Amino acid sequence: MPTVEVYAQESLGPDLYALTFASPVDLRAGNYQPGQFLHIRVSQSFDFLLRRPLSLCNADVERNRLTVVYRAQGEGTRRLATRGPGDLIDVLGPLGQGFPIHPQDERTLLIGGGVGVPPLLELAKQLRAAGKSVQSLVGFQTAGQLLLVEELATYGAVKVMTDDGSAGERGLVTAALAAELCAHLDRYYACGPGAMLKAVQAAMRSREVQGYLSLEERMGCGIGICVGCVHAVSRDGRLTNAKTCREGPVFDAREVVFS
Repeated sequence: MPTVEVYAQESLGPDLYALTFASPVDLRAGNYQPGQFLHIRVSQSFDFLLRRPLSLCNADVERNRLTVVYRAQGEGTRRLATRGPGDLIDVLGPLGQGFPIHPQDERTLLIGGGVGVPPLLELAKQLRAAGKSVQSLVGFQTAGQLLLVEELATYGAVKVMTDDGSAGERGLVTAALAAELCAHLDRYYACGPGAMLKAVQAAMRSREVQGYLSLEERMGCGIGICVGCVHAVSRDGRLTNAKTCREGPVFDAREVVFS
């Protein structure tokens, strides 16, 4: 398995970390997409057998480095948070299907909630490099959880929503999907909790705007063998289950089915 060197581990807030490490693949070959994930083994011990799927946040092509941003909320990710510069970690990826960029698009909207915001940063960078107009709409519970807002702002306007109104405007991200924000929009991209994605899907469907949803599912193997991360999708009028790790995590919003 690819073992790579850790270059940095930065604390971004309570239990939030940015981990930068050598890419297990040559990024100059262009064999990665925003929205893909890295499957990381958090320890060499047998205490943590399953890898943790962490979304690609930033790709530094020149130095062939990748950054993931994650919340240390379990024993495994808390163990990962102890790794520092010079340590070696076992990484698979980038894996899965990422966010497609359409050449004909001009105006795009990125919608993120909580730790669903990090994968939007690499997407914003690539969209802007392709000459697209980028707006971002991000939501958090409170001001202390704001994440990557300044970084996203380097690629376009950012609107912040918080549940308690302590930063930006009070309310959920769907409350900000007003007509003026969606006017003349070519595409949207969303990543966050399932409830948020369901609400965004419904709101944008009513406005007849097409887009993509990045689903958050528990992934065991990360390569489509264990079938532990399936999600319902509708294809050709038939309801079926898709493997999030192989067929996603990014899906066309029109095919995702929420219960």
